[in-house]
Amino acid sequence: MRARPLTAAVLTALSLGLTATGCGSDENDDPTSTINAEGGGGTGSEVQVAPEPTTAAAKPSGPVTKSVPVSNATDLKSKPKIARPEGSPPAQLVSKDLVVGKGKAAKAGDKLSVQYVGVSFSSGKQFDASWDRGKEPFPFPLGGGMVIPGWDQGLEGMKKGGRRQLIIPPDLGYGAEGQPPDILPNETLVFVIDLESIS
Repeated sequence: MRARPLTAAVLTALSLGLTATGCGSDENDDPTSTINAEGGGGTGSEVQVAPEPTTAAAKPSGPVTKSVPVSNATDLKSKPKIARPEGSPPAQLVSKDLVVGKGKAAKAGDKLSVQYVGVSFSSGKQFDASWDRGKEPFPFPLGGGMVIPGWDQGLEGMKKGGRRQLIIPPDLGYGAEGQPPDILPNETLVFVIDLESIS
């Protein structure tokens, strides 16, 4: 993360050893920090230090989303259609089985073969889908770091023949770098994943 440069006024205030107000709990919940140039309790000139701006991908827009609607959610023979997400993205991984499979549960070290669709939470636009490449399944070892952490964590316990939705926060996806141009920095991702085989 790149450090934000301080303004000349803030540097001057800090070099004079002046006190910072607004540290700790503040009854007015002002998101800015105030440095009082007089060193006293609220009189004199004050410099407002604005908080870091958030990206469009991380901007809250309503209640936290627990799942995203999927049309043809239970039809494993066709590509799932993920609706545009609404509300705010969750801060933690959300996993929801749309179809529960049968047999043994996937665990770290198993080789999985899956079909998937991925969309960006902020736009609802698809950025990848194995279905669009001749329905060729994607193989990978679970827990081996060959996929994003949200997959390694979110697919554990899934069974063959299942379909699972994952909502993956940025720290378990592509993080602050993203994967431009398709995946913005700090983007939350939504996947619907079909588990075709475990070996």
